[in-house]
Amino acid sequence: MPKMIVSIDGVVIKEVQLTKDRTTLGRRPYNDIVIDNLAVSGEHAAVQMQGGEVYLEDLNSTNGTYVNGKAAKKQLLQNNDTVEVGKYKIKFVNDAAGAGFEKTMMFKAGAVVAAAPPAPLSAFHADSAANPGAMDSHHGALEPLHGAIKVMSGAAAGREVILTKVVTTIGKPGVAVAAITRRQRGFFVHHVEGAGNPALNGAPIGSDPLALKNGDLIELAGTQMQFIQT
Repeated sequence: MPKMIVSIDGVVIKEVQLTKDRTTLGRRPYNDIVIDNLAVSGEHAAVQMQGGEVYLEDLNSTNGTYVNGKAAKKQLLQNNDTVEVGKYKIKFVNDAAGAGFEKTMMFKAGAVVAAAPPAPLSAFHADSAANPGAMDSHHGALEPLHGAIKVMSGAAAGREVILTKVVTTIGKPGVAVAAITRRQRGFFVHHVEGAGNPALNGAPIGSDPLALKNGDLIELAGTQMQFIQT
């Protein structure tokens, strides 16, 4: 099944299966793929499936839609095409070519579902980043590191997510998202998107990665989480 993988600066934000004839993309919350960024129009673009083929159509957006670096009004998408919307990149893949990608799952109280529309802040979205920079540039494969995030407040209080991926994003797409990166020398957290700036032990988290220590507390739009490393 075709899917779109959304990333910014090499960090995967979400993965959306194209299950409908028409999938919309834009800043407004009613879109199927929500990207909360001022460079993205409220109704920016649409992806349409017609007879086994997938077309991307720009919906008269302010800043335009680009496919593989070229402006596109309506274009047939090919496997591994990259759609650019503002600073975001959206990779188009199909089932056969996407076998190398790990399944993206979102965890929330009482359910485990494939990533789809924006999930509650209690949900955790995890995927591998396609960015070699997420690994230590002076070393090879990652050393075994064991870490987890435990939700301390909200509907999912008590739930733990094991940090097995190179990059794990937490939060609610379109509201506030932070990313935890696993490197050879430890785990790091940085702010990805949204107005609700996260905090680490009460201090704001910016776009520059901050090292995490066992017991650190992360706050994200009112939800408190604890980092655990063993």
